[in-house]
Amino acid sequence: MNNSDPRHIHIKDFTYDLPDNRIAKYPLEERDSSQLLVYKNNQITDSNFISITDFLPSDSLMVFNNTKVIQARMYFQKSTGAQIEIFCLDPYFPHDYNLIFQTTDKCSWHCMIGNLKKWKEGELTKEVIIKGDTLHITAKRIHSAGNTHIVEFSWNDRRFTFADILDICGELPIPPYLNRDTEEKDKATYQTVYSKIKGSVAAPTAGLHFTERVFTNLKDKGIKTDEVTLHVGAGTFKPVKSDTINDHEMHSEFISVRKETIEHLLSHQGNIIAVGTTSVRTLESLFYIGAGLETNPNPEHLKVDQWQPYDSSQNLITKDKALRNILDYLAENSLKVLLADTQIIIAPGYEFKIVTGIVTNFHQPQSTLLLLVSAFVKGDWKTIYNHALTHDYRFLSYGDSSLLLR
Repeated sequence: MNNSDPRHIHIKDFTYDLPDNRIAKYPLEERDSSQLLVYKNNQITDSNFISITDFLPSDSLMVFNNTKVIQARMYFQKSTGAQIEIFCLDPYFPHDYNLIFQTTDKCSWHCMIGNLKKWKEGELTKEVIIKGDTLHITAKRIHSAGNTHIVEFSWNDRRFTFADILDICGELPIPPYLNRDTEEKDKATYQTVYSKIKGSVAAPTAGLHFTERVFTNLKDKGIKTDEVTLHVGAGTFKPVKSDTINDHEMHSEFISVRKETIEHLLSHQGNIIAVGTTSVRTLESLFYIGAGLETNPNPEHLKVDQWQPYDSSQNLITKDKALRNILDYLAENSLKVLLADTQIIIAPGYEFKIVTGIVTNFHQPQSTLLLLVSAFVKGDWKTIYNHALTHDYRFLSYGDSSLLLR
């Protein structure tokens, strides 16, 4: 490991006092009217999000995460009256997101279960009346997998896919720190305007500020845009409970990047601005996927491990070479889309390989997202967060935004 290995970092050094009244419980009526903190060359400027194009370098390529939040939380009631909450995290079988949403009879998911002690055995059933027909949905716990459980869902009407099932009887899982129930309007406000690919259980919230008006401004300035997909898992809210980062296990997330996007990243000679920490993790993971292909050009499965970036042998090639390795891999396997999993942790000591700017909200104390911000601003996160706290910025998912530039 190199000298910038962050495993020794103490999470208590990344805390700050966040009063509950600074957490935005609801979004603003107009997404792009939120405040924007711009950080560049150790200087802070206050602005509004609608003006973000004024601060973006003209040679920027902005990369967005086009994932769509699914209504992943379902409730079943036992004959005893006990309510069981099942929270779908990621596919078990079929393992592929596209395939599992298209299933028409049964499928299995990794799930978290609320009120588990009341569901020791047996199946749970739920009935939903749709246009006069009764849809029977059954949930059966197969086995446990650490803190999660494998749950098999089945239903009696093949006209409905599992995507339909979630749309019909699932609930959008808004962040737990909002301390309120999901409301009907969250179905719209907790999605980005460019969301397309179903799979996330949490929104890539930096993107919530973008509107068609902002996209028009980007186009008028000649700012290029592209998209990647990272399906955000519930682990994004997982607090770091260990004293040092070494003992914190990062959650694994699914990423999907089109060949054309990788070609775009390779040919683009200017700044690459990641919209949200999920886009940051996806883009930086591309480098380490390419680095892995340098020594193993035909792996069984593409994955970035948590500590891979801090292995000095993984940092010997250039960004361009890493991206070319991916393109060679796709060509060799006749693939148009790169599919992989990433467990990357970005913390102080990390050297950014692809991203030169970040659009992001203000994150929870002692979170891996705050570690990522600190890594990008070379440890100057307290200056930024103290400014935000003393200038009435709103925090967390529905809060205000920042633009961090080198």
